[in-house]
Amino acid sequence: MTEISTEQLMDRLGAAADVLSRKVATMGDGDIRTATELPGWTRGHVLAHVSNVAGAVARQAEYALRGETIEFYDGGQGGRTQAIEMAAGHSAAEHKANLEAGLQRVLPVLAGLSDEQWKLPISYRNGDIYGGGLALWRELVIHLADLNVGRGPETWSKEFCLYLISFLADRVPAHTRLKLLPLGLEPMTLGAGENTVSVHGMLTDMAAWLAGRTPTMGSLRAEAAADSVELPALLPWPSALPK
Repeated sequence: MTEISTEQLMDRLGAAADVLSRKVATMGDGDIRTATELPGWTRGHVLAHVSNVAGAVARQAEYALRGETIEFYDGGQGGRTQAIEMAAGHSAAEHKANLEAGLQRVLPVLAGLSDEQWKLPISYRNGDIYGGGLALWRELVIHLADLNVGRGPETWSKEFCLYLISFLADRVPAHTRLKLLPLGLEPMTLGAGENTVSVHGMLTDMAAWLAGRTPTMGSLRAEAAADSVELPALLPWPSALPK
């Protein structure tokens, strides 16, 4: 797909942050404790994670502007897990405040970057600030769907779905060639294995499946050698795969 410009990315980040904030503003303490489809995670876990990601992306950019790199999370993945568990049980008011603090920290930092500064290196995936901004976009949109507040994958834009599918191409196993046939759109091929599996259905369902979420339109159908088959098992998210 065509690369998203930094101006477009900031527009998408602002819109996603606004929707998330408005949805979270309506939640009470009981809503926060509600379980999600993510194993072992309540809405409180999801919100703690998103708040932490916002702060982490801001920190990546802040250090990059000083010519330094730093871990994405204090204490690495262990620190990430501990921080989520410690904050998951907070009240709705605390989650709202933490989320707003994270968003108010990261969005102005990114908005103030020059074209060249977006290219500054960060430790996240050995990439640059632009890649960190894309990661924040993914987290805001996908985890809003995880909250189950009426903004599921069926609401994801074509632009976001195409970007997400491209990002998640590394989840296709080495022996598999995945031919995606979204309704009304051009076919896409992921992977270069010898076993071809064709997947028919809605673009949003394909993006949701590749993201490990439940397709909400129920449209996906897989075929191999003209026979119906199960959707193939996917590899972990790219963040868990070696670079």
